Amino acid sequence: MKFIGILLIILGIVGIIMGAMMFGDIGIACIIGALTALLSGFGFISAANAIKKLK
Repeated sequence: MKFIGILLIILGIVGIIMGAMMFGDIGIACIIGALTALLSGFGFISAANAIKKLK
């Protein structure tokens, strides 16, 4: 799960950078998608840590 979280965080950072280069509504949509990936990545990492604590 940590691997998926790290990949999502990297995807979110790259998406924010690419969204900043785009024009208009497409750039805003790209940034929103990238923020979603970023938050999901942090969620996956925190879930992995919570599962690790339970074991």
